[in-house]
Amino acid sequence: MRAYLDLVQSIFDQGSWQANRTGVRTLSLPGASLRFDLREGFPAVTTKRLAFKSAIGELVGFLRGADSAAQFRALGCKVWDQNANENAHWLANPHRSGPDDLGPVYGVQWRRWPAYKLLPARDEARIAHAGGLGYRRVAAFDDEGVPSVLMYKAVDQLRVCLDALIHDPGSRRILFHGWNWAQLDEMALPPCHLLYQFLANPGTRELSLCLYIRSNDVGLGTPFNLAEGAALLHLMARLTGYEPRWFSYFIGDAHIYETHVEMLREQLRREPHPLPRLVLSPRIPDYARTGRVEPEWLERVEPADFTLVGYRHHAPLTAPMAV
Repeated sequence: MRAYLDLVQSIFDQGSWQANRTGVRTLSLPGASLRFDLREGFPAVTTKRLAFKSAIGELVGFLRGADSAAQFRALGCKVWDQNANENAHWLANPHRSGPDDLGPVYGVQWRRWPAYKLLPARDEARIAHAGGLGYRRVAAFDDEGVPSVLMYKAVDQLRVCLDALIHDPGSRRILFHGWNWAQLDEMALPPCHLLYQFLANPGTRELSLCLYIRSNDVGLGTPFNLAEGAALLHLMARLTGYEPRWFSYFIGDAHIYETHVEMLREQLRREPHPLPRLVLSPRIPDYARTGRVEPEWLERVEPADFTLVGYRHHAPLTAPMAV
């Protein structure tokens, strides 16, 4: 994880202090990237202990479309508790339904993106085409004097990606994202990691992932997001018959909170250990062996299906999360 430490050092060297919504200053650097060859190991931070079980619990919650802190807690992840129940802006939001509610965050968009089509009522061909794609009529009304119908369906973006990797692996459009403008005001926290693109190489049977993060807390968020992205790549590769290869990680605003400075300074003084390996449970089907597409495993996986082997790390370090 030398690349992670290099990023931290770059922010200390080149970043500038800025104010933000949390009230805790950040040392911020615009535009950063990391790249990992997953054949060399799993990108788990080793200069402190990675909360691996919590990170995987969060990923499994995303895969299941979780929308409450209680669902994440049941999976061993407590990182959403503060955003659900202590964020003053969210507590005052009329869309918040009660304790632990998060609104349509990450996994809801990943697995049930609300898609709509507003079509002229007289255009039977377009309406029929939309129906063939799984849209259903939900309303009929006049749109500025034009008789119209509103059609709706929930899009399972991960399932679409999985199917494309099986049937159209050469596509450069195999991606999903979470930045839904229509629902940002309904979320406890707008998505930070918001665009995932899978790139398959059918010739070498390798699968790679590019992840774009608009805003990344490098002290606490980056280690979590690296683990989750790499684990997701391993899972998608298993379900589509590929081997995980390149994991590219792009950050818009890479920042260090003022309250995390000493934690990261200490990590820079430590020598990183060799990377561990990620092992998936054999109960997760391998498409390369079975030849069967089994998308139900996107939500059937459990945190215990992901195991780090050979993980050596320095002593744990803690710092408060800015909310």
